[in-house]
Amino acid sequence: MCDAPRTPSIDKVIFDAFDPVPGYLDAATVGLPARATVAAMHHALDEWQAGRADLATYDAAVAQARSCYARLVGVAPADVAIGSQTSALVGLVAAALPDGAEVLAVDGDFASVVFPFLAHAHRGVTVRHVPVESLADEIRESTSLVAFSLVQSRDGNVADAARVAAAAARVGALTLCDTTQAGWMPVDAGMFDVTVCSAYKWLSAPRGVAFLTVRPALVDRLPALAAGWYAGDDVWGSCYGPHMRLATSARRLDVSPAWLCWVGAAPVLELWAGADVGAVREHAVGLADELRTGLGLAPARSAIVSLPDPTGSIGDHLRAAGCRVAGRAGAVRLAFHVWNDRADLDRALTTLTALAPLGTLVR
Repeated sequence: MCDAPRTPSIDKVIFDAFDPVPGYLDAATVGLPARATVAAMHHALDEWQAGRADLATYDAAVAQARSCYARLVGVAPADVAIGSQTSALVGLVAAALPDGAEVLAVDGDFASVVFPFLAHAHRGVTVRHVPVESLADEIRESTSLVAFSLVQSRDGNVADAARVAAAAARVGALTLCDTTQAGWMPVDAGMFDVTVCSAYKWLSAPRGVAFLTVRPALVDRLPALAAGWYAGDDVWGSCYGPHMRLATSARRLDVSPAWLCWVGAAPVLELWAGADVGAVREHAVGLADELRTGLGLAPARSAIVSLPDPTGSIGDHLRAAGCRVAGRAGAVRLAFHVWNDRADLDRALTTLTALAPLGTLVR
């Protein structure tokens, strides 16, 4: 069970859970591991090497991670399925759509949120792309599903989730929200019919850990395409055929876990479940908006800052100054999280302001 007490703010306990990496501004690509994650995985490797791999311990890690994630996004553990990557989980929703369904998506959204639906074009499934700012207004009677990232990967733009959910409900459209890039902010998965999340970015888990949440009334509508022993009603009683009896909860959609990834995920998800995520947001957004203000840009209330960088030169200057950043869609992307401090902000701001007089920084 996940019973970590909540803390009132982003305090020393949270900051000290990670080894500092000066200039690391790339949580939107891959998060830093917590010390507890590294220790747990080293221990698991040592036990495996010594011939003492314990499957019960692995299962306990999966259960702990599921419970903590459920608490983090405000749903019951029974409403959470485990997986490995976002696209595979989105694929379950795509497969459940009827022939000829219309999907409304964000223009330029991350491929894993869009491609699984495009792959069903042979069934007449169509995908209509609109700007994220227009998403709620573009939902119409013909829309079967709205699929979108809560926070856009390429530029950190945050969707108006409440308006989207309300507009979808008015016409009876389902909602699928990818929260992968929203790990720096409070998330209420219960607002949506389905959510998906890859945990290796803002949630600092090893890659290979992903989650799906689904409203209980919709569980049976999603096909258990990867059904295996771990999706069985009795996991260890489902190792062999010929009969299949799947779990009745979202666990029927589980993918058999890559064990060591979940050993590493459990302690850091325990950490996030015990944190004040509102305080995490204020810390990360505060640094990001201060960077934007220092560059003469308006605050955006996002932990991600995206600056035009068509040649990649700005990114090169930032890396030369010791900043870990990413190049995405003709821009340089900086992402602030709990392990960042004012020294990281100053390093980036000093570099960027030095470029501005030379005309290198395009605003």
